[in-house]
Amino acid sequence: MPKILVIGYVWPEPASSAAGSRMMQLLQLFRKINYQVIFATAAKETENMEDLGRLGIQTEKIRLNHSSFDDFLAEVMPEIVLFDRFMMEEQFGWRVDKICPGAIKILDTEDLHFLRKAREQAIKKQLAEAELYQELEITKREISAIYRCDLSLIISEFEMNLLQDEFRVLPEILLYLPYLLDIPDTPDIAGFPSFDHRKDFLFIGNFLHAPNWDSVLFLKEKIWPGIRKRLPDANLHIYGAYATEKNFQLRNKQQGFFVHGWASDSSKLMQQARICLAPIRFGAGLKGKFIDAMQNGTPSITTKIGAEGISIDDSWPGLIVEEPDDIIEKSIQLYEDQQLWQQKQLEGFELLRIRFDQKRFSEALISEIQGLKTKLHKHRKTNFTGEMLKHHLHRSTYFMSRFIEEKNRDKN
Repeated sequence: MPKILVIGYVWPEPASSAAGSRMMQLLQLFRKINYQVIFATAAKETENMEDLGRLGIQTEKIRLNHSSFDDFLAEVMPEIVLFDRFMMEEQFGWRVDKICPGAIKILDTEDLHFLRKAREQAIKKQLAEAELYQELEITKREISAIYRCDLSLIISEFEMNLLQDEFRVLPEILLYLPYLLDIPDTPDIAGFPSFDHRKDFLFIGNFLHAPNWDSVLFLKEKIWPGIRKRLPDANLHIYGAYATEKNFQLRNKQQGFFVHGWASDSSKLMQQARICLAPIRFGAGLKGKFIDAMQNGTPSITTKIGAEGISIDDSWPGLIVEEPDDIIEKSIQLYEDQQLWQQKQLEGFELLRIRFDQKRFSEALISEIQGLKTKLHKHRKTNFTGEMLKHHLHRSTYFMSRFIEEKNRDKN
């Protein structure tokens, strides 16, 4: 049985974040095609982490900057190593090249971290995001990691185009791979609560994720007061993992603004809400809250960045708006207009079917891996930039890692 080693940035938490859901989709795909899946991470265990053992996935705790990983890698000798975000490639990629150079190296970017950072800085500095891409150190680090891998999985078509058009990244080392969902041909609309049986607005998102916290503050200060004034019986419910006292302090019962913390059953909450309200001002990748909303028949209000990678030609299972006054108006319109709401609900089911069909995109990844197995040496020869970056990273990272390891040994 072929082996794949997945080096995780964190333990997967599919109930807490879109990144956790994405990772679980990949792990389950490789299990389905009969790979022995080993998930290794240096991260601490969490209360919300998935029980990978029950899925037949082996788990291992590894250490940063420690030669014990080399011994572990030599014992496993995987055919494929998948890095969960570019930081893991930086930490462990050179060790993989040293111990098992024939392993196919795949990077799952989750989303482009430099894009998210550039957009955050653009809001603070009131600049266009494109002016910041090349200024950021994280841009150089992330694209270097992409070049050092044999294949990088890109979750959004926008990000595919950005890498190829703006940075001239080789298309041969990129693969568009969105969410992998099992979508029925005909949605069971009758199985969801109807318009009349739903009420209130919902926002859901991990509070540790900066775009989510920014959105909550934006809702509190700029959006919700205007909606509440026109819809005095409506409430806004905020849910998210890792809420702190700072987050809970925004609660105001008189204003109908509720912060609840972690959602144990996000599907149930989505089906109770009439609108998913999430005006995302910066971020990257695909926003899992909107996937959840569509799967549960809940129309949504968001921005162009929120809809990025999901919408097609600005079509949306709800409404896409940018300015605060427009967000308020459109939110009220969608909340009160039953015919429009039902139309947008149907559009959501159709968008899921078109965008995220598991079978179609899984086959594309499997085909790509099979091709790499037969032509890995030739594939790498066409990527001279990647080989050059490996050379320089290996030397610098090797000496830095040995220095840290020796320093830690002295402490003990």
